[in-house]
Amino acid sequence: MFNKILIANRGEIACRVAATCRRLGVKSVAVYSDADANAKHVAACDEAVHIGEAAAAQSYLRIERIIAAARATGAEAIHPGYGFLSENEDFAQACEAAGIVFIGPPVGAIAAMGSKAAAKALMHAAAVPLVPGYHGDDQDPALLQREADAMGYPVLLKASAGGGGKGMRVVERSEDFAAALASCKREAASSFGNDRVLIEKYLTRPRHVEVQVFADKLGGAVYLFDRDCSVQRRHQKVLEEAPAPGLSDEVRRAMGESAVAAARAVQYVGAGTVEFIMTGADFYFMEMNTRLQVEHPVTEMVTGLDLVEWQLRVAAGEPLPLEQSQLAVQGHALEARIYAENPSRGFLPSTGTLKHLRMPEGVEFTIGSAAQRAPVRIDSGVREGDTITPFYDPMIAKLIVHGATREDALARMQRALEACEVVGPHTNVEFLHRLVTCEPFASADLDTGLIERHHDALFAPQPKPVREALALACGALYAREASDARGASPWSALAHWRLNGGYTQSLGWRDVDTDTAFSATFSQDGDAQTLACAGRVERYSWWHGAGANEYGATIGDTRVTGRVFIDGDVFHVFCLGTAVALEWQNLLAHAADTEHGEGRLTAPMPGKVIAVLVEPGAVVEKGAPLIVMEAMKMEHTIGAPTAGKVTAVLYGVGDQVADGAQLLVLEAG
Repeated sequence: MFNKILIANRGEIACRVAATCRRLGVKSVAVYSDADANAKHVAACDEAVHIGEAAAAQSYLRIERIIAAARATGAEAIHPGYGFLSENEDFAQACEAAGIVFIGPPVGAIAAMGSKAAAKALMHAAAVPLVPGYHGDDQDPALLQREADAMGYPVLLKASAGGGGKGMRVVERSEDFAAALASCKREAASSFGNDRVLIEKYLTRPRHVEVQVFADKLGGAVYLFDRDCSVQRRHQKVLEEAPAPGLSDEVRRAMGESAVAAARAVQYVGAGTVEFIMTGADFYFMEMNTRLQVEHPVTEMVTGLDLVEWQLRVAAGEPLPLEQSQLAVQGHALEARIYAENPSRGFLPSTGTLKHLRMPEGVEFTIGSAAQRAPVRIDSGVREGDTITPFYDPMIAKLIVHGATREDALARMQRALEACEVVGPHTNVEFLHRLVTCEPFASADLDTGLIERHHDALFAPQPKPVREALALACGALYAREASDARGASPWSALAHWRLNGGYTQSLGWRDVDTDTAFSATFSQDGDAQTLACAGRVERYSWWHGAGANEYGATIGDTRVTGRVFIDGDVFHVFCLGTAVALEWQNLLAHAADTEHGEGRLTAPMPGKVIAVLVEPGAVVEKGAPLIVMEAMKMEHTIGAPTAGKVTAVLYGVGDQVADGAQLLVLEAG
């Protein structure tokens, strides 16, 4: 086994590899860019080396800098993670030339599988099933048209050197072929520097099923069963599960044996994934990923194995830890990729600071085998307070669950997603919850077009518990605003506003998601409290929970508990399995914004004047502070709505003012 390795990656996969190193007693070295100086993966490793600027092209893709970092720290091997240089044959070659072990397959295997066309030819020779198609060298457009016409439409055009959904076109009719071919070639040349394409029969409603394979340097090779990765958007995976549901033992075994044959055909070493496309019980080779996959945790959950440990042992020259007969699947696992992205805007990445981040209770992969079959596992490369930047993949975490059956795992995933709390950038958490609860996914009616086919249902506006969230937000607001929130009731802290009898207070709110404004009126008469909103007047009470952000409320006959994270005047309420963002319309804070052009300022709430900052005759600029009021036990400064001259100040320090009282007169000018 190695004494020290360098991890040539970042984020959750770097943290994941570092965790196994720590458990095995192997020292780990992180590399980081300017943007990642304080990143979680840097703290997870024993050492860290700066390798360049924020852009990946100036840091994580600089082969010479990574090799230099490995040499400088005495690392014996380099783990590439996934993405970046993980499938770069030049990087593998550079490691070999430097006398550093590349924890991955041989250079020849990477090269063989790097070209889709060459890989198809190798698989044909190894008797691995292939989708009917044309994979030849002759790229004459007329020949390609004849091949497509002969196999029948629809057909799929694919960039031979492509990946990630780029350089792909579905052609439905012969007359559309020439234009689609030209477009595909342009995109392939732009993205990969190679405009060669291959043609395959396009399979309608196919499944995407892949097999995890492992091979050692001594000739051993096994498959660690299958995963279904059919749920995709823009050809990128969203949900994965193991084992793939609905496969017979015969199909599962045949697919596994074909995957091993594919690995042997290129003299593979290490962890690899053979991807198949399926229709019914028929499966066809699609491609081989010569690295560890993002979704490898679901395989770990159902096998109880640490695949990174296997990678290290195989790269160090050890035999595979287990033979095929010793491997078995136990239970079912699901993985959801939580991204900073906006599903309603075409899944565009979202950036920003993670102001609040709370994942469900689970095991982070830090202590070895306890994480392999934990009911809930979190693999993450970020922490609360970190920033999602535009430089890298916007993944926040991988949420992985395990259950005795698929139904158990599905129920656990639903509950786990409901417990996720993220404030800052947009996320796909709500979308993931809709996916796992939709009937097609729940019944395992899976294919790569599931999201597109059920688009209307998955993206339809969903009702949210605004009433219940409002009840919690009002409690959180008064807990924040009242200085004596602990001990006496915050509602009682407002008693000095009453002249006699009961007390009534109206609060303005805005539903951030729908941009809907509304008001809520709290009333108290003796011990009786009510909250009125949308024409409903209901009994109301609230209380603190055990934690700082935990609240409970009763509104009418409904009792609700939840967590409230306050970001300025926006109250992010997490309750009843969803998130509601409510913005308090702080009239005092925005008083100046609503008085434009009127030449006068009024008190938007009852309170006390504690400072007068101007005298009659003062000339002020727009926004200049004029009067400071105390309301709800907080100080609020009222500024000038426009530039002008103060002609009268109507209240002095210590005066109590009523809601709507004119405070001063300002002559605009």
